[in-house]
Amino acid sequence: MTVVTRFAPSPTGFLHIGGARTALFNWLYAKKTGGQMLLRIEDTDRQRSTTEAIGAIIDGLTWLGLEWDGQTIYQFARAERHAEVARQLLAEGKAYYCYATPEELDEMRALAMKEGRPPRYDGRWRDRDPSEAPAGVKPVIRLKARQDGETVVNDEVQGRVVIPNKDLDDLVLLRSDGTPTYMHAVVVDDHDMGVTHVIRGVDHLTNAARQTQIYEALGWSVPSMSHIPLIHGPDGAKLSKRHGALGVEQYRALGYLPEALRNYLVRLGWSQGDREFFSTDEMISAFDLSGVGRSPARFDFVKLEAVNGHYIRHADDARLVAAIDDVLPHIPDGAAIQAALTPEVRTQLLKAMPGLKERAKTVLDLIDGAGFLLAQRPLAVDDKASALLSEEARGHLGALHARLAAMPEWSATAADAAVRAEAEARGAKLGALAQPLRAALTGRTTSPGIFDVLDVLGREESLARIADQARL
Repeated sequence: MTVVTRFAPSPTGFLHIGGARTALFNWLYAKKTGGQMLLRIEDTDRQRSTTEAIGAIIDGLTWLGLEWDGQTIYQFARAERHAEVARQLLAEGKAYYCYATPEELDEMRALAMKEGRPPRYDGRWRDRDPSEAPAGVKPVIRLKARQDGETVVNDEVQGRVVIPNKDLDDLVLLRSDGTPTYMHAVVVDDHDMGVTHVIRGVDHLTNAARQTQIYEALGWSVPSMSHIPLIHGPDGAKLSKRHGALGVEQYRALGYLPEALRNYLVRLGWSQGDREFFSTDEMISAFDLSGVGRSPARFDFVKLEAVNGHYIRHADDARLVAAIDDVLPHIPDGAAIQAALTPEVRTQLLKAMPGLKERAKTVLDLIDGAGFLLAQRPLAVDDKASALLSEEARGHLGALHARLAAMPEWSATAADAAVRAEAEARGAKLGALAQPLRAALTGRTTSPGIFDVLDVLGREESLARIADQARL
């Protein structure tokens, strides 16, 4: 048997972080077993589904590197197939027309609430003759669900889940306008797409029992079910906007690397001992459903930032330049920065990357740290850096300008030796010269190593910036 998983988001919003983890788990399980992961857009809610959300979901999956197999399936396009299956159940006596009016359904809910019962359809049209149907009421088609016994879901994560059938009423398969319900469409689509393993959030666990009843009525095999824990915020409550829950596209704009986000997400609810970091191949090799726990995972932005920083420090320098290009279209000043990245500046950026990435936790930190490369003379100097440029410091800069200009070779090593020699000659500590020098070259008090900055900027630009602040 070839394993087939699926990711089936509703395009009523962007790809949120919980959905991204669900997609990742499906992708990993398919890769681990040599199977396939399919993508189905569940767009039957025509009022809330948007093309923008569909685009964001597809773009988010692509950015995360979670490629799917085959063509994307759109659920709404299969509405006639869903109706056909419902009519088949009707013909077999496994479903029936229900003519209950909205007012009657409201009365049922009100009575259930008054009596302290869960709201359930009372089955009033289950065995009635359609000839009794009231005039002018378009019926829905309901499943004639089993009323006794229990429905069992043998879940790969949650274990054996038993739900009494008395708690599962006759669910609607087709609405009165002929459109399918989510519950029915999912079963038909999963069957027709050959899905063997359904991996989704634990909030769908009750749906699994209802869908199992539809499978059984149709005589179809029920896929393996795995309901993974939800993601909670640091306070233990379900992750929401108040915790800073964001769509995947926003994590991209905040400067997280897709490989770091994948690594962080895989550890939310799945464990492999104490191991924290996995390459993609290692992740695929190690992943299994038995390692997925039942308890909700807690999202921790501090931990994500630490993981991202690890990936930045260990990334190839050219990869990080590409990451900067990737994030620029998604940040406010991105277009201006992109325009400033001339071939010459790109060469400087690549050369500066070893120093930049040591301090960075996000790609935005890299962009911020590289600001000195994009700055135009006369350099804007921030308040902290300006405080270092005393008259004495400017005198040091004037002397450094002469000594650096005299270097036959322009390199970080040569600059290091020259600055140290000047400090010794002036009877000053190295910091007394290096700190004003950093302020003059970058306009800030923090930067990559100052000798690396000199090397990256080059002789002409470095000397010009020093001269500006020394007032030569």
